[in-house]
Amino acid sequence: MDEREALMELSLEEKIAYSKKVIKEAIEEFGVDKMAVAWTGGKDSTTMVWLFREACKELGVKMPRCMFIDEGYVFEEIWDIFNKLKKEWDLDVVIAKNTDVSDKAENIGDMVKVSSLNERNRKEISLLEIEDEEFPFQPESFIGNHLMKTIAMNVFIEDNGIKALATAIRWDEQEARIEETFTKSRPNPPHTRIQPVLHFMERDIWNFIFKFEVPFCELYKEGYRSLGAKGSTVKMSDIPAWEQDLENTYERAGRGQDKEELMGKLRDLGYM
Repeated sequence: MDEREALMELSLEEKIAYSKKVIKEAIEEFGVDKMAVAWTGGKDSTTMVWLFREACKELGVKMPRCMFIDEGYVFEEIWDIFNKLKKEWDLDVVIAKNTDVSDKAENIGDMVKVSSLNERNRKEISLLEIEDEEFPFQPESFIGNHLMKTIAMNVFIEDNGIKALATAIRWDEQEARIEETFTKSRPNPPHTRIQPVLHFMERDIWNFIFKFEVPFCELYKEGYRSLGAKGSTVKMSDIPAWEQDLENTYERAGRGQDKEELMGKLRDLGYM
């Protein structure tokens, strides 16, 4: 059994302790003012925010600010849990949004002319080796994901002098993430990714949520297991997420599969 397998076999209490250790070491190295916590309103990132709050209480420091990416087509239910926990947990949240792109489209699917975008976005499109003069506004397409998520995130990091960004990716969630480590340097822009729940499995997340009575998005009760942009995310069952066969079915089956197939390339470009 290698180290990754051993960590995934830990009890829930041991996993929580390990996550807090990762978080505390990051806070001690970077300081809360130079850190941010990526929060999507989904089950994994809300679990991570809870762990950060507890670790910060134990260290006697304030909670780092959170970064919420508005990719332009967010579920209303995500906004509901966002507003609820922002208030109840007294979170300092910055919304990152690439408005230069989203403002060019009134509706999902509207065509956006590349020439209408600012220099930064035009340059990013050229790096994708896309030569079309326009593209449909689809937040989870290859170009949409890069512009509306990765670039929005990168601009947030640059503008706020962020040295470390915590994300809630997990080893068992997506094949492209299996080689990730708890801390990893990213070059563009230069910063360190802190990934404190890598060793949690999907079942662990739900056990954690119910054990500590962590609020979660209502969509999971309806059968959604992984939440992306509205319109490109569907539920694969009508029973609550935690009652489904988590161990033998694909968690992200309800997400846009074009994006899933390109996940490795998207991550090379800086995606979470």
